[in-house]
This record gives sequence, structure tokens and C-alpha cells, in this order.
Amino acid sequence: MNLRRDVFQSLADPTRSAILLILSSQTMTAGAIASNFDTARPTVSKHLQILTACELLDQEQNGREIYYHINAKKMKEVADFIEPFRKMWDDRFNKLETIMKKYKSKK
Repeated sequence: MNLRRDVFQSLADPTRSAILLILSSQTMTAGAIASNFDTARPTVSKHLQILTACELLDQEQNGREIYYHINAKKMKEVADFIEPFRKMWDDRFNKLETIMKKYKSKK
């Protein structure tokens, strides 16, 4: 059975989010990534598989080592999808802030 991986579900996991933050500045091997966590290496490898299946990470083999790096194109797709929602919430919070300022000035 082939499980379909959801990008947002994978981003919701704290370990996977941390992996993405670590890889945002450099390309690393699975072992180097795993050294940043207090979990077993197979656990980190599973997280890397999920992020790769979601296309958030790319793999590049160099000799015997596999290096992981951010898939910037996919991350941009995710950011572009989220942007309208961010703008909507910014607008709502700005309106609320205006209402709160008016309320405080009446007191």
C-alpha cells in the first residue's frame, strides 16, 4: 500500500520542522542531521523519508554518502499557498487592533 504524504501534515511535526530549519543553511548527511537530535538514527531517517516523499527535501548522492537539502521550489509553492491566509489574518488583527485602540481611548 502506497501512502500519500501530506506536506502540511509533515510540516506540523516538530522534528521535521527542526530538520528543515537545520537544512535551511547547509546540505547535510543523515548522520549529521541525526547528531542534532536525542533520537535514534532510524527515527531521523524515517523523518527524512517523509520530507523527501513530500518533495520538501532533495537527495544528492556523493560517493557513498547521501546529502539532503531543501527543495526551494516546493517550499515556495507552500509559502505561496499560505500567503493569502497570512494576509487575511494580518488584516483581521489590524482591524482588531484599531477597535482596541478606539475602545481604550474612550476610557
